[in-house]
Amino acid sequence: MRKEGRPAVVIPTYNEAENIEALVRHIREHVPTAHIIIVDDNSPDGTGALADALAATDARVHVIHRPGKLGLGTAYVAGFAKAFELGADPICTMDADFSHDPAYLPTLIERTRTYDVVIGSRYVPGGGTRHWGVKRRLLSRGANWIARTFLRLSAHDCTAGFRAYRRYVLEAVRPETIRADGYSYLLEILYRCQAQGFRIGEIPIVFVDRLHGRSKISQKEIFKAAGTVARLFFQRFIRMTGRE
Repeated sequence: MRKEGRPAVVIPTYNEAENIEALVRHIREHVPTAHIIIVDDNSPDGTGALADALAATDARVHVIHRPGKLGLGTAYVAGFAKAFELGADPICTMDADFSHDPAYLPTLIERTRTYDVVIGSRYVPGGGTRHWGVKRRLLSRGANWIARTFLRLSAHDCTAGFRAYRRYVLEAVRPETIRADGYSYLLEILYRCQAQGFRIGEIPIVFVDRLHGRSKISQKEIFKAAGTVARLFFQRFIRMTGRE
């Protein structure tokens, strides 16, 4: 396995002014050496300005300003590119709203010594969710079942955004070439990681629904994810039948 560099944490943001300062402080407490890369989509609530203020006092906080709400997938691509530039390894992703507790980061990073990709999972023993209604639980479970069944994904939590990737994984899967955007980007990049034979591990986390701000998940995102699963399923089917 290649030598590890300094870890990086990529955080896409849109209207996270209520959370970003505390989140950066907690990440720094748990992973003192990490680069923290904030990718802000021109948040009207001033998240970008707050991030700039944090960067002014911490040389390992980096802010990418984008002109508008360009989507989660392209935010990850921008963050990964910055992490590559910084020589970071491993490279983590997490939400900005404290749904992902920074206290899990040390374990997530440590497990990349065994696995190529590590997922903070709600659906392995010891994992779970908090403050979710029945409808959201069923929706999340159903989405994961569909992804695992049709795409033959081995991970239990295929839609989780709390992950750590070894640098060489991202270099191999080329995140900038992934077609899906939004939350379905998470499905497609995981599909590629598994298809290329990388070892995927999971650690249990408790996902806590956001306490401040509004959720970014919409009905449109659900339909996009379903479309991504269908597209990847047919691509896989065509490849398999073409070999016979």
